[in-house]
Amino acid sequence: MSARRAAPLVALCAAVVLVSVVGVWVLWRVFVDTFTGQTVDQAALTGAAYGQNQLWRVAEPLLDVVSVSFIVVVLLSAVVIAVVRRRWELAVQAAIVMVGANLTTQVLKKWVLDRPELGVPGGYGNTLPSGHTTVAASASVVLMLVVPPRVRPWAAALGALYTTATGVSTLVGQWHRPSDVVAAVLVVLAWTAATCALAVLTPRWDVPVDRAPVPPATRAMLVVLSALGTAAAVVAGAALSSSWSHAADLTTRSDLLTAYLGGAAGTGAAAFWAFTIMLWLRQAAASGLPRA
Repeated sequence: MSARRAAPLVALCAAVVLVSVVGVWVLWRVFVDTFTGQTVDQAALTGAAYGQNQLWRVAEPLLDVVSVSFIVVVLLSAVVIAVVRRRWELAVQAAIVMVGANLTTQVLKKWVLDRPELGVPGGYGNTLPSGHTTVAASASVVLMLVVPPRVRPWAAALGALYTTATGVSTLVGQWHRPSDVVAAVLVVLAWTAATCALAVLTPRWDVPVDRAPVPPATRAMLVVLSALGTAAAVVAGAALSSSWSHAADLTTRSDLLTAYLGGAAGTGAAAFWAFTIMLWLRQAAASGLPRA
């Protein structure tokens, strides 16, 4: 790709990285570093106790899958797919996303960000970003990066669903608050955007760029994912507005369930919109398109 055509896409990738990084900081600043934010976030976690026994039967097996061995298996599978396709650079990109995102989450959670004691019950140290959600999202992205173009939109859709299911499961199990999950998605989004920029700047080794415009299936999936993300964001925004305005007394069943619903919807909104962006960036990096 010529420098002239590459520049807009690289700039867009850089913008996505910057917005994602700022987004993680804003989530921490609002929901971890303030009393009201901690109260609303904790209300969502407390509300997860309602119906937990039934939902945990589904959530627990889903979370049990997430492990170091799971990361290794996914990464090796991605490398095999890339090698079979003779796309060696895709194996490198997959490793960058998987390792970079998961290391970033652990460093942020354990050594960079903290959780001040502000008098909100349920505090047990910083848990932002969510490690389980990072693993789920990065594993999904890795597969989306290496599969053939015709499979790519379906990989993105399954990735969004799997990431949402894992994030909501951590909420069901009261392992993570909504802000932890959304922050994890943003970490993966940042690394994916950075990797797509690298793909644009790095010459392909032995396979020409996909010259065709965005395929109809990919366009349709982008519309579906963005529509689902928008719908979930509307629900999350309404629930958050209600919880925030009643933050001084979030004690009733209705209040807690509203916060819980808002957290789950926020998880879905983050996942679906992130995969919308990542699918478009992956397609743009593959086809050399500076615009949709």
